[in-house]
Amino acid sequence: MPNDLKTLGPPEGLVGGSTLTTAASVAFTEGPAVDADGSVYFSDIVNNRIMKRAADGTLSVWRADSGRTNGNMFDAHGRLVSCEGAEFGPGGRRRLVRTDMRTGAVEVLTERFEGKRYNSPNDLAIDRAGRIYFTDPRYKTEEQAELEMGCEAVYRLDPDGRVTRILSQPVIQKPNGITLSPDDRILYLVDSSPVPGGRRRIWAFDLSPEGLPANPRVLWDFAPGRGADGIRMDVLGNVWAAAGIACPRHANETAEVPPGVYVIAPQGKLLGRIPVHEDCLTNLAFGGPDLKTLYIVSGKSLFSIQVTVAGHLVYPQRAR
Repeated sequence: MPNDLKTLGPPEGLVGGSTLTTAASVAFTEGPAVDADGSVYFSDIVNNRIMKRAADGTLSVWRADSGRTNGNMFDAHGRLVSCEGAEFGPGGRRRLVRTDMRTGAVEVLTERFEGKRYNSPNDLAIDRAGRIYFTDPRYKTEEQAELEMGCEAVYRLDPDGRVTRILSQPVIQKPNGITLSPDDRILYLVDSSPVPGGRRRIWAFDLSPEGLPANPRVLWDFAPGRGADGIRMDVLGNVWAAAGIACPRHANETAEVPPGVYVIAPQGKLLGRIPVHEDCLTNLAFGGPDLKTLYIVSGKSLFSIQVTVAGHLVYPQRAR
């Protein structure tokens, strides 16, 4: 037996120059959100559903037809706000909705901007004033013909229902994960473009009291590896990013950034990485009674790990 199996290659003459590719996917987990009781809700975009892992560990289908929901987040009133997208198959409703968890009633918050349907709402963040910031990219290039917007952008939905486009191309290329600093003064945004030379950055923007971004600067650049997808914030102001990949999916991606959760200080210093040995990590959320349980979703799994700092969330929680 070889001394190091990690260096053992394919059998000579039996494989040739072929590379391993994904032939089918049975799940693509995304958008975890944890309620005050400890239940974790997360999207399975491929199967067009939202799953629920109860506090006792029971797993169930919470919503069978999710409209291809991607990102989820609870607001200050315990309602679940969801980004219904348009990726991984038909049935995407391309809108933001809010679910009353007591009654099950679903309210459409926005489905058009200036009369045009959104591309594929992806992720969201909510500030203390109840304003919802959400990203609207589109990753399936073969579906570009059905798009109405003409750009990929970031929007702010105010409590009175007014929607404002606050960032757009070419300032950003492809907006993905989004989060806010604990004082609502900085907006952090993932710019994740898979094209050759595409950006793999986390941006930081100063955010005015009116909710308008300015003074863009790069918090961290993962290029040429796979950059971040989802990002969340702790109470100290550190950004926690699900990023990296072990097996690149195309020629424009490398394995230089191994999969894991990367923790980055607001000054742009990389504090460390929590290794997660699965491709590909998509998003994360803080939960638990003290908000010190980190939940991580990947291609097909939901992971959890205890950390020593509380996550920053806007909805009411028990004492931290």
